Amino acid sequence: RLGDVEAAERLKRVVAPFLLRRVKTDPKVIDDLPPKIERNVYAELTAEQAALYEATAEAELAHIEGSSGGGRRTAILAMLTRLKQVCNHPAHALGESGPLAGRSGKLERVGELLEQILDSHERVLVFTQYRAMGDLLQSWLMERFQLDAPFLHGGVTAERREEMVHRFQTEAHACPILLISLKAGGTGLNLTRATHVIHYDRWWN
Repeated sequence: RLGDVEAAERLKRVVAPFLLRRVKTDPKVIDDLPPKIERNVYAELTAEQAALYEATAEAELAHIEGSSGGGRRTAILAMLTRLKQVCNHPAHALGESGPLAGRSGKLERVGELLEQILDSHERVLVFTQYRAMGDLLQSWLMERFQLDAPFLHGGVTAERREEMVHRFQTEAHACPILLISLKAGGTGLNLTRATHVIHYDRWWN
């Protein structure tokens, strides 16, 4: 707390044997991991998405112009969130359950990536910020690939969570795709069986 480097080192030596958390930059860990390759994959909006995006932006900007102070900031955040949902899928933005195929450029592009991964008999994690989008992805994976992909989100019990992780990590015939909400995935998951990670919706689109 006082910036005493020597005291910090003494504390580290005392507690290190009891800490299970490792960071990827730790020299003892980095040799265990393959090199990380990050790729941005771009997708075109469908005509439906483009029209919905424009209509949403116009409506939300009109609302923002009539706001001020904290209300204005809230309105801007709401607009960005709504536009991100349009980019995910029109059904996500409109609160629909479907149909899903052919309506989202992003979903179609993810489908192409998943085909390549599945053809290579590898495993993949698909992250989303939104529980609703995860539910849509689950339905779409069954429709397109006939795969019953588990979805690990905040509403999953600890017991069910352990079961999902164990199956994905160890069972040869488990679904090679695991859907995860960002909030649920940020707490102590160790999924080394996956060779690919797809962020379906980043903080930006």
